[in-house]
Amino acid sequence: MNEATHIGLAHGNGGRFMRELIRDLFARHLGNPLLDIQADAAVLPELDGEPMVTTDGFTVQPLIFPGGDIGSLAVHGTLNDLAVAGAEPRYLTLNAIIEEGMEIRKLECIIASLAKAAAAEKTKVVAGDTKVVPKGRGGDLYLATTGIGIRQPGLQLGMDRIQKGDRILVSGPVGDHGTAVMLAREQFGLHGNLKSDAACVLPLTRLFYSLPGLRFMRDPTRGGLATVLHEIHQATGQGILVEEKAIPVHDAVQTVCEILGFDPLYLACEGRVVAILAPEVAEEALHLWQQLPQGKQAAIIGTVSKTSGVILQTRLGGQRLLQELEDDPLPRIC
Repeated sequence: MNEATHIGLAHGNGGRFMRELIRDLFARHLGNPLLDIQADAAVLPELDGEPMVTTDGFTVQPLIFPGGDIGSLAVHGTLNDLAVAGAEPRYLTLNAIIEEGMEIRKLECIIASLAKAAAAEKTKVVAGDTKVVPKGRGGDLYLATTGIGIRQPGLQLGMDRIQKGDRILVSGPVGDHGTAVMLAREQFGLHGNLKSDAACVLPLTRLFYSLPGLRFMRDPTRGGLATVLHEIHQATGQGILVEEKAIPVHDAVQTVCEILGFDPLYLACEGRVVAILAPEVAEEALHLWQQLPQGKQAAIIGTVSKTSGVILQTRLGGQRLLQELEDDPLPRIC
């Protein structure tokens, strides 16, 4: 690659600098037999199941945070959307929107992390694009992805399958990602060792694919656990009753939220799963999750019920209506 140390507008003009950036940085880390940087489209092998596709964008700030970075986050976030839909990820596309002036060494570190995360799940990046925007008009780096996966015929998941009496499970403590990124910004004068929960949830979701009572799964990213519960309530018309004492929250997350006035139930997670299952298989499902390091703190947190709205049974024995999220308390969190 050329001797430039920072991204310039020439890296996005279609000429030599752009060609070298794609060849010597992106393709060097992401290269595989299906990635042809001289073609405008990728040819995929025939798929052996029901194809599923998802798309996502990532704008997290800072780009590198405790427990991850925007590169690994882009892979995990996209694969997780496929995983909770019952699909095995196969392919990714990647679009990078780079701000003029970004340090090339930092960009390479992020793309190397992205490549490592994709390789860990045997997922290939098969196509991509780069654009460079003038300095001051971007946030160093934005990533946009498309994920393609395969769901085996017969596995049907959806909110329309949810029934009264179903149990609500969460695979681990909530709010870690949002809190870790917030601390990394150092804008509130707070510091800590908390890491993001950002990870691929495929080990968790695969355990449930064969359970006959599995109704629905979702990864609680922006808006957190509370927003997923509201989405279920709005889609089904069913009430949701969750127990505060049953919801796992790390002490560090709870402390930061109490200091700053946030609610951990509304903070983003990037390596958790919310699952709805028939009551007769809920305990079996919980046991399966708790056998994994990623699911040791999984819990049954509530029930689809006849209540009106989304209700939190508090530690003191009262009830509180969980309001639907309107403001964005933490922009650029994922």
